[in-house]
Amino acid sequence: MTSKKFGRRHMAAIAALALVALLGCGGGGSKVEKLTIQNAGSDTMVNLAQHWAEVYAKVDTTVSVEVSGGGSGTGIAALINGTVDLANSSRKIHADESERARSNTGNVPVEYIVGYDALAVYVHKDNPLEEITLEQLAEIYGAGGTITKWSQLGVNNAACAKDEIIRVSRQSNSGTYEYFREAISHAKGQTLDFKLGSVDMNGSKDVVELVAKTPCAIGYSGMGYATPEVKMLRVKRTPSDPAYPPTVATTQAQTYPIARPLYMYASGSPSPHVQRYLDWIHSAAGQKLVEESGYVPIPHDAAGENAGNP
Repeated sequence: MTSKKFGRRHMAAIAALALVALLGCGGGGSKVEKLTIQNAGSDTMVNLAQHWAEVYAKVDTTVSVEVSGGGSGTGIAALINGTVDLANSSRKIHADESERARSNTGNVPVEYIVGYDALAVYVHKDNPLEEITLEQLAEIYGAGGTITKWSQLGVNNAACAKDEIIRVSRQSNSGTYEYFREAISHAKGQTLDFKLGSVDMNGSKDVVELVAKTPCAIGYSGMGYATPEVKMLRVKRTPSDPAYPPTVATTQAQTYPIARPLYMYASGSPSPHVQRYLDWIHSAAGQKLVEESGYVPIPHDAAGENAGNP
């Protein structure tokens, strides 16, 4: 009996020493190195991407998602250079960018639609204007456009002594800039350059913050950045069309005229841990965070169709 007890204690001591040695060499379960997903790009998407990353850290404790912004062009450039696993973009990748990525990395970028965004037109909360047409936006922002004063839109903006419209825009490498220019160009039937003299901001949030403290300003940004200090205008495709506000319902119904997909791009077929993350983003849990962040989730029956298109 005594010899059996001694044997068990002896074996237990050996096992404990072995465990200590293993942990000391970094082999213990608590020392397992996490897999990392590098995710960069669109400023429109950065808050949503961070929200996804924070929640996913609790879903899969073996993976860390590192998110940074910089604009859609920055994310796609990183994909071309092979320095990110996923590039966030609020506009579609260009054919030449896809080819440069293939040439540089050997992989053709794979596209994933991860949500939708209604690109809102913002004015100060005290501005009396309630709606606007795409053509009027083209006349405000487009080169050669003739609308420069609030009175030309049929309102008396009492806060602007000179009646001047201050145009707030985004920097030219922004997917939001590119999409907005494309949207108002359709109203004129030609590709428009923007007028010089706009106040160009680096981030989506910056646009809304500037409009909020500038009564004479107009700007465009994702609807997820709305605050009580600004007003989102209803937008018409043409003067004879109904005016629609930027909402989840009008975006899904495709009645709001400045709505767009939000993309993630992977370099070829994603690694298993990256694919798990993308699958989770397309799940009900991931899409719930899209709506919580102020954007538009993918309709449930279309989620699978919007994943993994080369």
